[in-house]
Amino acid sequence: MASRAAEQREEARQSAARLEAEGVRNVALTWVDNAGVARVKTVPAQRLPEAAARGVGMSPVFDVFTSDDAITESDHLGGPDGDLRLFPALDRLTALAGQPGWAWAPADRYDQLGAPHPACQRQFARRMTERAAEAGLELRMGFETEWIVTRAPEGHHPAAADAYETLDYPCAGPAYGMTRVVELSDYLRDVTEALTVQGIEVLQLHPEYAPGQFEVTTAPGDPVRAADDVVLVRETVRAISARHGLRASFAPSFVAGQVGNGCHLHLGLYRDGTSLHRTPEAAWGLAPDAVSFLGGVLNALPALLAIGCPSPASYLRLQPSRWAGVYQCWGVENREAALRLITGAPDDPDGGHAEVKTFDAAANPYLAVGAVIAAGLHGIECATQLPEPQTGDPGVLGVRERARRGIVRLPATLTEATDRLEKSAPLYEAMGGVLHGAVLAVRRAEEAHFAGSEAEDIAAATRWRW
Repeated sequence: MASRAAEQREEARQSAARLEAEGVRNVALTWVDNAGVARVKTVPAQRLPEAAARGVGMSPVFDVFTSDDAITESDHLGGPDGDLRLFPALDRLTALAGQPGWAWAPADRYDQLGAPHPACQRQFARRMTERAAEAGLELRMGFETEWIVTRAPEGHHPAAADAYETLDYPCAGPAYGMTRVVELSDYLRDVTEALTVQGIEVLQLHPEYAPGQFEVTTAPGDPVRAADDVVLVRETVRAISARHGLRASFAPSFVAGQVGNGCHLHLGLYRDGTSLHRTPEAAWGLAPDAVSFLGGVLNALPALLAIGCPSPASYLRLQPSRWAGVYQCWGVENREAALRLITGAPDDPDGGHAEVKTFDAAANPYLAVGAVIAAGLHGIECATQLPEPQTGDPGVLGVRERARRGIVRLPATLTEATDRLEKSAPLYEAMGGVLHGAVLAVRRAEEAHFAGSEAEDIAAATRWRW
């Protein structure tokens, strides 16, 4: 332990010297709580070696924070007692292009004796990635990030909450319209440039369906890196928006009744460097392990919704015929299916992957990637098979026709999804009792807080939490 601390200190000393030479004076160390909120402790850049060697103190109570900063409790966590240490992931240390003088690193959490904190979501994602590797599988994951921007009225600071009682969208162009790009070309250029400077490869950026809405897709990587990336993407978009006098929201339901923000998870499976989505002789091009992995994810989707759609606001977004994937089915290039198989171009040897369409940005991305991997590995263990793929929109079918095809509605409320997570033995085993219990406690508290609330009130209360 002492030698590891010495190595970390020396690596951090060199990193701190480099950062200070670049004008960086402060480092933000982030973790994401079970309500999906990115929390932070900051240290001066010259203190980074100490933080890397000994960690930065924080309370374990944050594992039972809700999205409105209320505090609940689980069987294992809650109350004022205890302490943890945040250790920065130095390999992800990044100077922030949107916040001059600042750098960022995600943090892993340990107890005072150096043991991994059992509720650390980032380490959960790493454990599941390692479990997949032990089975000979490599996963490449990436997220699509959607957000909505509004402009503060004249005389208001962009971060002032009361400035957004009347929403002023900075672009009036049509959905997916080039008009929006023209209207906000400087802003979108700065978002792309900032992400690129920070080492995030942007695949595409475009206007989306809702007013003031955009989406950025970034290159896939290993699951932990993908989760790190989506945190960095959100905070970069937030920072660049503020510099342009705008405010960004990643909330699943920005305005009740309108299309909300998703955060779709893309995943590709490989064995020995070969895609398992490109097996010519197999049905749908999927190798047997890919069939079973995706079958496991499909079967677990009702429970996974409590991970990937963790707020009552999430269920305002999950409506039929809005490409949100509200029915438990899969399809080939079907954007209404909860699990979409993307075949890719025929001449692309690395093409082909799957997309979980239901998830949104209220989700903790580390929980999301870890839980999906756990569900997929359970599918392989059980040799799970996929049913026939669905075509078209299940939402336009009658109830009897959906029943005939075996298409069922995914949970329509957080309560129902949480009940399914509570009963999921594979996810309990993968997460462990401490993390699983903390997630359930936060979900139940969110349910209770919004019980009986109107959709408009839920959307308004959560609009700026993510």
